[in-house]
Amino acid sequence: MNKDQITHVFFDLDHTLWDFDRNSALTFEKIFSSRNINLTLNEFLAVYEPVNLKYWKLYREAKIHKDDLRYRRLKDVFDILKFDISDQDIFGISDDYIKYLTSFTHLFDGTIEILEYLYGKYDLHIITNGFEEVQQGKMDHSNISHFFKTVTNSEMVGVKKPDPKIFYFALDLANATPKNSVMIGDNYEADILGALSIGMEALCFNYHKEELKPHIKVIENLNAIKNYL
Repeated sequence: MNKDQITHVFFDLDHTLWDFDRNSALTFEKIFSSRNINLTLNEFLAVYEPVNLKYWKLYREAKIHKDDLRYRRLKDVFDILKFDISDQDIFGISDDYIKYLTSFTHLFDGTIEILEYLYGKYDLHIITNGFEEVQQGKMDHSNISHFFKTVTNSEMVGVKKPDPKIFYFALDLANATPKNSVMIGDNYEADILGALSIGMEALCFNYHKEELKPHIKVIENLNAIKNYL
């Protein structure tokens, strides 16, 4: 990567800066307590996390609508756990989840430090597939909104990463080009392959230790971005 050529840095939000798994777990803990749901958080999350990833992949591929994602990821988990619950309660939990999720503000270690390091040297931006109604709240409540010049959400564009259209939309919004931009994210398919497909540089935040191809530029903590920028 030619760092002298880079002037714009695009970040994914969930699982890259904002600690989605931790904040999501705390959200479910709050909901289970308020609704007196007699499940241990650990047994629920052990099933929920892979189911949620499966449905997000379907959503990313435009095979399901976000309302289907929000309902079916919960319905499947309760069915697997053989937990008797009405559809009305599932819809209520889904609404509570969206309502409470942004109130938890844990960021990955090094998030503020790396944003402060990059801020002023580069123009910083967000490209996210997350729901429009919650992504800005996550950033605002975590006190990181001021670092970013633009935020591109998949619902603004009508497609999701890795579709090239969302990257081109974000570049146009930022007045950037593929050659002077780098994408940093955790998802190999959505963030890394999506960016590389249009000629952007990409750094994979591989905190989950996925086995990747040798040519992929990898960081295992956010401060390692300093090795490239």
